[in-house]
Amino acid sequence: MMSLKKIKLSFPDPFQIAISLSLVTFLLTILITRPVEVSTIDYSYQVLKYWQKGFWELLEFTMQMVLILVLGHALALSPVIDRTLTIIAKRIHSNTSAILIVGLSALIAGLLNWGLGLIFGAIFTRKIGEQAVRNNFKLNYPLLGAVAYTCMLVWHGGFSGSAPLTVAAPDHFLASEIGVISIDKTLLSPLNITATLLILSILPISMWILSKRKISYEDEPTHYLGSVNIKEETSPSKAFGGVILGTIMLSLALSDLFVQGGGLATINLNYVNFILFAVGLILHRSFKDYIQAVQEAISGATGIIIQFPIYAGIMGIMKYSGLLAMIAGFFIAHSTAESFPILTFFSAALINVFVPSGGGQWAIQGPIVIDAAKQLGVNYERVIMALSYGDQVTNMLQPFWALPLLALTKIPAKKLLTYTIPLMIVGILIFVLVLWLA
Repeated sequence: MMSLKKIKLSFPDPFQIAISLSLVTFLLTILITRPVEVSTIDYSYQVLKYWQKGFWELLEFTMQMVLILVLGHALALSPVIDRTLTIIAKRIHSNTSAILIVGLSALIAGLLNWGLGLIFGAIFTRKIGEQAVRNNFKLNYPLLGAVAYTCMLVWHGGFSGSAPLTVAAPDHFLASEIGVISIDKTLLSPLNITATLLILSILPISMWILSKRKISYEDEPTHYLGSVNIKEETSPSKAFGGVILGTIMLSLALSDLFVQGGGLATINLNYVNFILFAVGLILHRSFKDYIQAVQEAISGATGIIIQFPIYAGIMGIMKYSGLLAMIAGFFIAHSTAESFPILTFFSAALINVFVPSGGGQWAIQGPIVIDAAKQLGVNYERVIMALSYGDQVTNMLQPFWALPLLALTKIPAKKLLTYTIPLMIVGILIFVLVLWLA
């Protein structure tokens, strides 16, 4: 008989979850939407064709999501950022200071770009862990990884948020229904600024309280990293091709924002990716070094490449079968104009546990909540942000996006969740309060 000590806690494979959701959606659609005069076999085939029809409808969006992760990761691997993190790590000599510095840095980086925040936090955590081993100071290493992961608690309300940036694009898939909504009405709205300021002020207090917990051997980085060898620094490239092209790209982007009169309406997913591409080239300096960084980063986008078409297929089933309209009707029947944003928040939080993709979730749930908001007379911008908050908050319960961090830091998911769940609860309270008082 296998010893209980050898049994490891495992988490569902994200690809299996996507397939399971497709199957559940397929079965529910047949049960709920099948016309009486159509046989189950014929309708089952029709629903499968809906899935096939939707499968390729989010190709552009999929590529945007791949780029935002890969380019953010490549930027975090640039010599300037890597060297800066090393210098800061060498100056940290206590558990509390490490927790607060990494936590605040991760929150700010996550607001700028979720891919950058995720990899930045992972690299920073690893470097501080290595310094703690070398200098022999006590450090709660799993908690450090958990606060680094809080970048995913704020990302959807930041400048790489899928839903707000998608609706800011002139050709997004809901443009015919809601038009173009620029980020000054979503990301830079008083509602989101208030939520962000509360997160940046209250969440670090929660981190500080958690940092005072007694540190056991299983919390120390030595338990996960063992002995640490000093890594030799490589000389920076003498080539400047990346700087030249990156500067041209950055100038074009800034021209769109300030000179051409586009203003904040210019900022969408493509604009953010263009900026990341430009800054990455500048900081890596040479094309060769930048390509190497991208090659290292691209493996982290595998989940997006494989999963997004499947989620697009789910959206196809729900859209073409009429299931979306039925679900929207359920929302309306059980909501008021005042309660709908709160209901949207909690439904998005629940769905994110099973669909760990902000972009995929917006593609599936977005049409539902927009249709319901239209019929209830609820402000679209408020509903978009409610969905964004719900989607991001349960990332602290769903470790899918933590996989790069877990791989770099060697922290097991079970230990990470011990600390991310309390932080999630604080986040829920903040977001619900802001939505309720808005």
